[in-house]
Amino acid sequence: DGTFGAGGYSKAILDTARCTIWGIDRDPGTEIFAADLDQHYPGQVTVLRGRYGDMKDLLSDVGVDKVDGVAMDLGVSSMQLDNPSRGFAFNADGPLDMRMDRKGMTAADVVNELAEQEIADILYRFGDERASRRIAKAIVEARSVTPITRTFQLADLVRSTVPRTARIDPATRTFQAIRIYVNDELEELDKGLSAAEELLAPGGRLCVVSFHSLEDGRVKEFLRTRSEGPARPSRHRPYQMINVRLPSLRLLNRGAVKPTVDEVSDNPRARSARLRAAERTAAPAWPCPRKNPDSRAA
Repeated sequence: DGTFGAGGYSKAILDTARCTIWGIDRDPGTEIFAADLDQHYPGQVTVLRGRYGDMKDLLSDVGVDKVDGVAMDLGVSSMQLDNPSRGFAFNADGPLDMRMDRKGMTAADVVNELAEQEIADILYRFGDERASRRIAKAIVEARSVTPITRTFQLADLVRSTVPRTARIDPATRTFQAIRIYVNDELEELDKGLSAAEELLAPGGRLCVVSFHSLEDGRVKEFLRTRSEGPARPSRHRPYQMINVRLPSLRLLNRGAVKPTVDEVSDNPRARSARLRAAERTAAPAWPCPRKNPDSRAA
């Protein structure tokens, strides 16, 4: 379970199959949920602290080099979103933090220290915010008077800058973009997909749930290239079999699986969820992709 969180996926798997679960999460708050799950399934659950992009190294440290399944539920977890002190939500006041592992740069550092153009770029690249320049300018003007340290401060600032014209709150894209940047989520996703490919035994399954187009697009492209193999340069030129990469994955669905009406009714947060899944073949794993140029570390 690459994104253990409150252990929901792990519990569902354990309720269905007799197996051993290795959970990975960078949030120290997951320990209480791991302990609770261990009481019901003693000896079957072990949670490792760290990023799922490092899952291969984390599992190697405990003597595991192959697994039969990898589940990844991307983005912020409900336990993080529902806790105002974590600073992820714009509908509850709290410190402007947004760090999943409580380490490094906070969201407050981003809006108070980065240059106006940098903030605008973050909002546009990671939030697809068309009003990114306007919002960045408003942030810089506001912070010159008073530092922006609370979620309500930032949310109200965005709302006063961007009129509400759609169903979603005007602050949604700004909060998403800053959260993705603070936690380097897209780079982490690229690393996690490649690590899962290497860890999975032939016949093993990879299941990824994403909640916005940036994530889903990356997952879709990764699974597509790994399942189709290299494109033929021309119909008049056959494959050169030297260095040809054979498909390492087989798609289990032609497209993304979307939640049913009943699922959305039971859990409104699932409305934008997209599930993509694939099965590992016996072909060698492909080389890891080069570093994502849009990542925070770039």
